[in-house]
Amino acid sequence: MNEPHTALKTDGLVAILRGLHPSEAKAVGEVLYASGFRSLEVPLNSPEPLKSIEILRSALPADAVVGAGTVLTVEQVRSSHAAGSQIIVSPNTNVSVIRETVALGMESFPGTATPSNAFDAIEAGAQNVKIFPAEQVGLAGFKAWTAVIPAEIGLIPVGGINEDNMAQWVQAGATGFGIGSSLYKSGRNLEELKTRAESLVTAYQTTHEMRKSA
Repeated sequence: MNEPHTALKTDGLVAILRGLHPSEAKAVGEVLYASGFRSLEVPLNSPEPLKSIEILRSALPADAVVGAGTVLTVEQVRSSHAAGSQIIVSPNTNVSVIRETVALGMESFPGTATPSNAFDAIEAGAQNVKIFPAEQVGLAGFKAWTAVIPAEIGLIPVGGINEDNMAQWVQAGATGFGIGSSLYKSGRNLEELKTRAESLVTAYQTTHEMRKSA
C-alpha cells in the first residue's frame, strides 16, 4: 500500500462553517484560530457567504487559510477568489471547477466518492481529494483507495468525522478532515464552539503522534 502524505498546507483540519452569518464571522473565526484550526471553509449556501469570507480573511492572521465550500460552477470559483478565498471545496468532481481553481492559484478540494472520481480530479490538477460522503465510502472502501491513489495526494474524509472515529481514519491513511456539524452550527455559542474545537484539535494531534510512533 502507498503511504500517503498530506498536500494540505495547514494543520490538516478544515472547519466547515455552513450557515455562518457575516455578523458572527469575525468572532467565530478568532475562536477557531485560537483553538488551533488554520483552515476555515464557508459553504456558498450560507447567508452572504462572500461577505463572511472577506471578513474572515481580513480578521485572521496570514497563516490562516480561508476558503469557499459547496462550489459548483466556474463563476462561483471566480467570485470566491475575488472575495479572498484561497481554497475551493466542492461536493462533486467537476473538472472545469478544478481547472479554474488551479488557474487562479487556489487549492482545489473536490468531492470524490469513487477512485475514478479521484483520478479525474487529480488529472484536472487537484492535489487533495475530499472523500465525500466518508460514511458512505466507509473505512474498508477507503483503505482500498490508498493502494492506488498516488502517495503525494492528500486524502480528506468529510462527513461523520468526530473525536471518536478520527484515529481509525488516520490509521487507514487519512491526511486531514473536514469537520462540519460536530464542530459548528449557526447560533452555537462561542464557549461551546471553543470546547468542541479544542477537543477536535487535540484528538487530531494525538492520532498523528500515535501514527508517527507506530
